[in-house]
Amino acid sequence: MTTDSLVAPARSKTLPQPSPATQFGAVLRAEWTKLRSVRSTMWSLLVTVAIIVGLGALFCAARVARADHLDPGDIRSFDPTGFSLNGIFLAQLAIGVLGVMVITSEYATGQIRATFGATPQRRLVLAAKLAVFAAVAFAVSLVACFAAFFIGQAILSAKFHQATLGQPGVLRAVIGGGAYLAVLGALGIGLGAILRRTAGAIAALVGLLLILPILVNFLPSPWSTDIGRYLPLQAGQAVFHVGGRSSTDLSLWAGFAVFCAYALVSVVAGAVLLTRRDA
Repeated sequence: MTTDSLVAPARSKTLPQPSPATQFGAVLRAEWTKLRSVRSTMWSLLVTVAIIVGLGALFCAARVARADHLDPGDIRSFDPTGFSLNGIFLAQLAIGVLGVMVITSEYATGQIRATFGATPQRRLVLAAKLAVFAAVAFAVSLVACFAAFFIGQAILSAKFHQATLGQPGVLRAVIGGGAYLAVLGALGIGLGAILRRTAGAIAALVGLLLILPILVNFLPSPWSTDIGRYLPLQAGQAVFHVGGRSSTDLSLWAGFAVFCAYALVSVVAGAVLLTRRDA
């Protein structure tokens, strides 16, 4: 018996590499476990639901209380669907901040090194975080938007005509509220991947959504109008309203496409930086 024949059986066999789909599924499960095991995630989602439903009901009740003092023109242009979803304006901050923290919290604790050690394909990790959080944000926001719509219409029916899901654009607006918040969560993840610091990413998100429109309003006309309609808040919010668009605004789907482009650019930039920088 030769020496080679004695050594050959001891040689280790190369294990087969998992397929990309199998690997992505494993990373998805890992990210889902992280997301649901953090207590702050559940509280943030509950706060989001409470804001959408609670503020929507509060605004509708206030509108009913002032119904007798409204001008006929205000009553004719009133959008009961969009009004019942007014809580989205504040809830977007909760979803956006949670999206930021999905990735920056791992940098803060140093867990990101273990994550990348287990999955060296960093873009795969970012894609899994994005898919899991966008799906959760959309599901939770969609339930909240439907609840806010039905409760709001019940309150408004005391003084105004009720909107129904069968009317043109109403179902789209309610579902659009959930889609808007899901895309906003993706924007938060992208900013978190770019800046890697919770405070900086949250400041960038708030500045982009709330501060920048205020600054643009100080520009002379028509610059303020031309620039303002391309800002994320003004471009994206039409998707959860029925009517009420100004002639200077982008069309509904063009505006939502611009809003999605902000999220896409932030995620792509985050993915590029993620692979070029140390953890």
